[in-house]
Amino acid sequence: MSLVLPSEVVVERFLPTTRAMLAAELDERGLTQEAIADHLGVTQAAVSQYLRGEGAVERRFAEDERMQATVERIADGFATGSMDGYEALAELLDLIRTFEDRGPVCAVHEEEMPELAGMGCDLCVRGRDDAVLAEREALTAVRRAARRLADTPGMAAHVPNVGTNVGTAVPDAGDVTDVAAVPGRLQAVGSRVLVPADPEFGASQRVATTVLAAMAEDPAVRGALNLATSGGLLTAARERGIDPIEFDAGYEDRGERLREHFRERGSVPRVCYHEGAFGIEPITYVFGGTATDAATLAVELAEAADET
Repeated sequence: MSLVLPSEVVVERFLPTTRAMLAAELDERGLTQEAIADHLGVTQAAVSQYLRGEGAVERRFAEDERMQATVERIADGFATGSMDGYEALAELLDLIRTFEDRGPVCAVHEEEMPELAGMGCDLCVRGRDDAVLAEREALTAVRRAARRLADTPGMAAHVPNVGTNVGTAVPDAGDVTDVAAVPGRLQAVGSRVLVPADPEFGASQRVATTVLAAMAEDPAVRGALNLATSGGLLTAARERGIDPIEFDAGYEDRGERLREHFRERGSVPRVCYHEGAFGIEPITYVFGGTATDAATLAVELAEAADET
């Protein structure tokens, strides 16, 4: 694991890029290298290097329109005397805060510290409060579940034509925006399962509705995914002591109907399914504490079904 602080990205990548861009802008405005060095807090030799293009420039910062606009404002202010160092610093700190809010600083930070990749990290902005940690855990569970499905040979055969989605709700979820899922759904392409995007909250109405129905009966069941209904899948579930619940395929009031089934049973089964209807493909839902748990069971059931 490479431990890199976001402040290192700011110091080692953002600051040199800012100085190089400001040096070029101030040079265009007719300032001497000595004056530029004074404004930037560097030596005249360093300014000379910047102007020769020898300074390290991070293109993800340099090509950002917000960065360009900020540098131009500061350069204009320095050149006309309407902005001092304090005001320039305020401008740059505002820009850094913007870039740290899932912006270019995050992109560079993920590159320097691969463990952060795809996490939608916002540590710099919101810190480690419980709500944020719960969101991150839900996103991580969905990401791992999707990858587990994608990495399992033969799983594509169990993906319905409408696609598969996986979801995990945060504790005390109140609506679909509290359930993380994969935008666009996982799709079977040939023998592979493709994951189109990183998970987001509110990305799947149907999986979220199913998860919320399960949580109404058992708050510990916060994950679910959907597969294509098949006899082999249901048989594999029953052979593991799971008694699947069948429910009506219609979408209208599906969440409430599932809640009624779960209330009548007094628990949430690991598997529930429907046999489809006109224009509605047969679908099976697999539940778990999180999407990762649901994916583990789904893979076991699929592999057992394929063996029969």
